[in-house]
Amino acid sequence: MVELLRGYEEHYELDLSQLLNHGESVVIVDDSPEIVLILKHYLDKQGLPVLQAGSAAEFYQLLQSSPIALILLDIGLPDKSGIEILQDIVPKYPDLGIVMVTGTTNLDTALECLRLGADDYLTKPVGGEKLTHTLVSTLKKRKLAIENRHIQQELEAAHNRTRFLHQLNLQMNSVYLSNVELKAILRAILVGITSEEGLKFNRAFLALFSDDGQILEGKLAIGTTCRAEAGRVWDSIKQKNLQLQDIITDDNGGNEEGDVEVNRIISQLRVPVTDLSHILISAAINRQTIVVTNGSAIGCNVPYELLHILDHSSFVVVPLYSPSKSLGVLIVDNFVTHKQITLEEIHSLEIFASQASLAIEHSHLYEDMRIKIEELEMVNQELDKSKDLLVAAERYSAVGHMSAQLVHVIRNPITSIGGTARLLVKRTEDPYIAKFLKVISKEAAKIEATLEDLFNFVEERQLQLAPHQLYSLLRRCVMVFYTTMKNGNITYQFDLPGISPVVQVDGDRFRQVFLHLIKNGIEAMTGGGVLFVGCTYTENREDGIEVIIRDSGTGIADNHLQLVTDPFFTTKTYGTGMGLTLVEKITAMHGATFHLKQHEKGGMVAKVHLPAKMIV
Repeated sequence: MVELLRGYEEHYELDLSQLLNHGESVVIVDDSPEIVLILKHYLDKQGLPVLQAGSAAEFYQLLQSSPIALILLDIGLPDKSGIEILQDIVPKYPDLGIVMVTGTTNLDTALECLRLGADDYLTKPVGGEKLTHTLVSTLKKRKLAIENRHIQQELEAAHNRTRFLHQLNLQMNSVYLSNVELKAILRAILVGITSEEGLKFNRAFLALFSDDGQILEGKLAIGTTCRAEAGRVWDSIKQKNLQLQDIITDDNGGNEEGDVEVNRIISQLRVPVTDLSHILISAAINRQTIVVTNGSAIGCNVPYELLHILDHSSFVVVPLYSPSKSLGVLIVDNFVTHKQITLEEIHSLEIFASQASLAIEHSHLYEDMRIKIEELEMVNQELDKSKDLLVAAERYSAVGHMSAQLVHVIRNPITSIGGTARLLVKRTEDPYIAKFLKVISKEAAKIEATLEDLFNFVEERQLQLAPHQLYSLLRRCVMVFYTTMKNGNITYQFDLPGISPVVQVDGDRFRQVFLHLIKNGIEAMTGGGVLFVGCTYTENREDGIEVIIRDSGTGIADNHLQLVTDPFFTTKTYGTGMGLTLVEKITAMHGATFHLKQHEKGGMVAKVHLPAKMIV
């Protein structure tokens, strides 16, 4: 019996043939040839395709082999009662219209048939007007019931999609996404695109731009030779009542065994961003959805290579983008069913694409934030470790032990003067007096720094050699000046190839070398610039390692270049002029060499050569 939902009583003005779906038929099940002939003749005139069966066995064969919309079922058949047939088929074929036809006028029999699921009941002989009314009524009711069920299914699917997208929004608005979480969320989005209760596409491919933005690369795909895999995943989500966070943390959620083929396909996809005529680049850059039908699209080049990789000529390309940049594309198709993609499906796909874009953008923000946090943590660590080294970065003394004794005599009163001045600055409320106290404090600090340089240079401390990761040492020294560079509009670049060499050095003293060279480079770039820190060495490192620190600053005049390592020589307004002398001394103590020269493109290049004997 066709089950019609209450409340849906829209009237159809349709011919009988219009009430059947393509290929469907009406079956006359009756053992009387005369009745079959009359009914068939009448139905033929109505334009209805008609099949006939003289027994229950013949009817069951037709039911298995042909799409049937309605049956005119005689109660009295030679091999089985029509009521027994009715009991068999009602549970199995809910969309089948059933009209019982019999020669008896027994009311109880009619009511029993209707109770068991028949749509109507006719008694022989059947009049044309009565038969027409019954057929129209039954087929209309059947058509409405099928349409109602489809609407219900669409509403349920829309609800599932909305709930899924809502969970995605909650997840992405509550936390930033790591790379692992991003992959799980993107895979969940592709599952939604390909699932039976999602958008029902057969395959979905994701391609993203590389970190440098030069290549569009295939990253992830969902879909097999049928939709069973995506359907299985979605069914599992429903049965387990999983939320989005459960999908992300579920180890089985990342199982891609069923998607081996599509992931093999997407792994072949690499398109340079310079190929602006390529359909994928065009869609991404112009932020425009492009529909490809039979290998062609309006205003776009669809390369043969792409058609060959996908092995399909009809698909949709949807861009992924954030407000600031293009991120990649989604490619979907109906490789298995060859079903035409509708405009409504494209709109729904664009909603899923926007969620994928949001997830990717959040992931980028998370990664940027993580890098900044690591840099700041490194800065704090290095400031704690190196604050004494920074104060001592420009120390030198050409005097002997007498100078050291003199330092002791002078330092205590200068320290007292400076400390007292700083204390009074904090306590005085007179800005005029505070101004002079600040001058005293500032000048006392200069004398203290100079005395400290003098004292420490004459101090002959034995080298404390130990193995150190060279790259880590360089990175940490650069990070000490992170805030200074940021405030001075200075960026930094590393070129540290391969695995970090391990060198045998006095860590504190060699840190002084790098700190001073980096500081000099930063101070030379008063209007901003780029600080470059790199290393070069041969594969076997038999020639040692050369550390290069280069700035894009003002440089040093040729007539001054030979004097930069002389004690107390400086071109700066402030400074003792002892830093590069200390650099030369420390490198010589280690058996290394130091060289400073002008760069052909401006600025200075400092090179520290570490011989092979220093490499562990």
